[in-house]
Amino acid sequence: MKFSVGEKVSLQVPLPYLKTSDAISMLRPPDLVSLDEVGVIVGIRANDLLEVKFRRGNFLIPSERLKIVAMDD
Repeated sequence: MKFSVGEKVSLQVPLPYLKTSDAISMLRPPDLVSLDEVGVIVGIRANDLLEVKFRRGNFLIPSERLKIVAMDD
């Protein structure tokens, strides 16, 4: 699946940990982002990693763990 910057996404499955997108990345507990929380893609990195901005921070998440959120009009 192809993603682009600005798309709204959410997690498909829980992750064992979250990796911050800071210059010096840190591993954070997975409960910082719930499955129903919506985030915005702010960057695309190598190896299908997406930088996603959630309410509690920006995290690097593999693209296969994300799904696009349908827009409600």
